[in-house]
Amino acid sequence: MNKYNSYKDSGLEWIGEIPKHWKELPLRYYFDYTKGSNGQKLNKTYIEENKGEYPVYSGQTTKNGILGYVNEYEFDYSFPLVFTTTVGAKFMNTRILQGKFSLSQNCLVMIRKKICIPSYFQYLLSIDFEFRRELIPTIIQPSLRMEDLDRMTIIIPTLSEQQQIVSFLDDKTQKIDSLIQKKEKKIELLKEKRTSLINHVVTKGLDPNVKMKDSGVEWIGEIPSHWNTSKLKYHGNFFSGYSFDSNDFQNEGEVRVIKISNIQNNGVSWEDLSFLPKNYYDDFEGFRVLKGDLIFVLTRPIISTGIKVCFYQEEHLTLLNQRNSVFRPDVDTLVKRFLFFLVRTFYFFEEFKQQLKGSGQPNISTEQISNIKIYLPSLKEQQQIVEYLDKQTEEIDTLIQLEQKKIDTLKEYRQSLISEVVTGKIRVCEEDNSLILNSQTV
Repeated sequence: MNKYNSYKDSGLEWIGEIPKHWKELPLRYYFDYTKGSNGQKLNKTYIEENKGEYPVYSGQTTKNGILGYVNEYEFDYSFPLVFTTTVGAKFMNTRILQGKFSLSQNCLVMIRKKICIPSYFQYLLSIDFEFRRELIPTIIQPSLRMEDLDRMTIIIPTLSEQQQIVSFLDDKTQKIDSLIQKKEKKIELLKEKRTSLINHVVTKGLDPNVKMKDSGVEWIGEIPSHWNTSKLKYHGNFFSGYSFDSNDFQNEGEVRVIKISNIQNNGVSWEDLSFLPKNYYDDFEGFRVLKGDLIFVLTRPIISTGIKVCFYQEEHLTLLNQRNSVFRPDVDTLVKRFLFFLVRTFYFFEEFKQQLKGSGQPNISTEQISNIKIYLPSLKEQQQIVEYLDKQTEEIDTLIQLEQKKIDTLKEYRQSLISEVVTGKIRVCEEDNSLILNSQTV
């Protein structure tokens, strides 16, 4: 690893020592900052009505920050500009912009006013902002103002070193990003494999030689001839959540409240956790959520991307909030875990959508869910299917977790590499090839 000959204290906590000949200067010395003057106008509705070829960047971080494309532009630069988001949970996310574009709300661009390599500053600020985000209390709405940028001090290598750093990092980060994309693709393929497996086994069974019959449903095709056709409502009971007063919610306690935000398809997330006083568990006995219950979100917009449903497997004292519903299976006819796999199938979703046709209601009703047609083997066969799918999906999920850990490691390495280089802990030059990522190790 190459290092510089001598170092000095930068005076910046997150940086520490820097090469002795590097400078420390205010960010405003090199850049002007500006927001789009038409930010409020450039919303999704306006973009939909004025489609064109010029991107509109916004405070979102999906789709490379592009909100959409319009037939006009506000900025036109032949050299790179440093872009950053300014408000919300995803603030201080940076990238390089160039060419013709416009800005919506919650973002700004930094335009160089002295000779420099903007891409170096984008790399530097991506690390600087990461440090600053960690210092902001979670109770505060995070934001980045132009006054904040005015107060920032940054470290400045020589112009030639800036270019060398950018060339080096562009090459290395591109290779890392390529590996990440490959692993993300592998995860998607594994998820597709899991979904396909569940779809097949829950509608065809485990015996490839079993006699089949036509289900009469296009998206199911044939099912085993001995399976029974029924409706969900004949195999359990629904109850909907209670509209608890949010003013009664507490930050700690024994009785948890399941809200829409807590329900994920792979289980319950307690990141947005609320409690109710202990006496509520006795006073609202009819709204208790028990282990083995199936919880459905009843808000219609969720359905556009799939049914939001989870199989509750926890032991907490829990009550159900409004706009959710619990289905409690009849264990004499339905294995709880079989139902969990059944509602994750493509055919169940298609049946679900059929129930919604012609409905202009903003929410989904339990009656619509209960009328969905299902196909059931015997309890013994249901249990065999559950045991098989639990084993197979666990193996797939383990592979997904391993790939995700590798992605996390690559992302950490990427950030660490950028940090070491932009702060001068590692010296790079044009012919430097000392840091080569070995794809075989990740």
